[in-house]
Amino acid sequence: MPYYVERGEIPGKRHVQHRVGGRLTYEELVSREGFSDVASNAYHLRPPTAVRGVGASRPLPLTAAADEPHRHRHVFTSRLPAGGCPVFGRRALAFNDDLVVSTCEPVQDQPAFYRNALADELVFVHHGAGTLESMYGDLDFGPGDYLVVPRGTTHRLRCRPGRVKLFVVETRGPVQVPRHFRSDHGQLMEHAPYCERDLRAPRWRGPVDEPGDYPVLVKLRDRVQETVLAHHPFDLVGWDGFCYPWAFSIHDFMPVVGKVHLPPPVHVTFTAPGLVVCSFVPRLFDFHPEAVPIPYAHSNVDSDEILYYVEGNFMSRRGIETESLTLHPMGYPHGPQPGLIEKSLGAKETGELAVMVDTFAPLRVGRDALAADDPAYPLSWLEGA
Repeated sequence: MPYYVERGEIPGKRHVQHRVGGRLTYEELVSREGFSDVASNAYHLRPPTAVRGVGASRPLPLTAAADEPHRHRHVFTSRLPAGGCPVFGRRALAFNDDLVVSTCEPVQDQPAFYRNALADELVFVHHGAGTLESMYGDLDFGPGDYLVVPRGTTHRLRCRPGRVKLFVVETRGPVQVPRHFRSDHGQLMEHAPYCERDLRAPRWRGPVDEPGDYPVLVKLRDRVQETVLAHHPFDLVGWDGFCYPWAFSIHDFMPVVGKVHLPPPVHVTFTAPGLVVCSFVPRLFDFHPEAVPIPYAHSNVDSDEILYYVEGNFMSRRGIETESLTLHPMGYPHGPQPGLIEKSLGAKETGELAVMVDTFAPLRVGRDALAADDPAYPLSWLEGA
């Protein structure tokens, strides 16, 4: 839910002459849904259209696991090998026409600037820190941060030394704050689990005025196209609007508690076409004297559920590790494993931290998931398992 932000030097009116040091700037409108949704106006020192060359096109296909059974899954993503950069190091674990869910443990910097032309990106930072650089400025990030990168944003993810682990959701439409958290004027309301003070916009850096050869990797469909700009893409003298990358920390999410166990919609953090994203954070348990703190069994008739485990004690599951990913598909009930309901009785709080993605269309399992899949997981609800 980006709010209005102004950075640098902008003119008093849109679409009028804007000179900085006597130099006429080049205005660029970045808009969603044509001209019918949020937008930002950016003012460049050089034409943003100046392309020096068109480079190679590199295939980046999504490959589904062939003839895999429809079943519950547990993927130990920590066992997937690290490699690549924040773009090419992604391992697609599940996908459909609405989204792609990946994990990434990059060991290299991005080779060039990057722009996803067909998807918005929600990047959850599990381990590591760095800066998301874009023409809008710099957005520092650390463990627990969600980074929301609108489609079409030219950016570069610079990671500091040390281990980096990312959980990435690419969506076919904007990642937004749920509508029921916002007033008719767009302000976050009192019952929302976070407010505008928790959302971070890019820090203004000032223009980079450097002509030369600057490759930009543009992702579209199943390919990445290299385009060479004739100048540095971050040459803005100013910008304003509602369309830009922003960040929110999972540690700033304020959980709702109740007299009895509350369902996942109280944990919803973001929405996008065909999915919701929930944050499970440390919280007090229910206060009914006979409450069962652990979740009840659930048949998610209309959804596939992905849960990425960040840290803490995952009370409804055995054998789950930090960085585990579970997939509970539609068609089967899922719930606490044997013995855990009784064990949970009387518990006062939980320290778990996890990210959940619920989809409204079936997911296909990515071939990369098979390398770390636990084949015994579907049988883990048997007594004595």
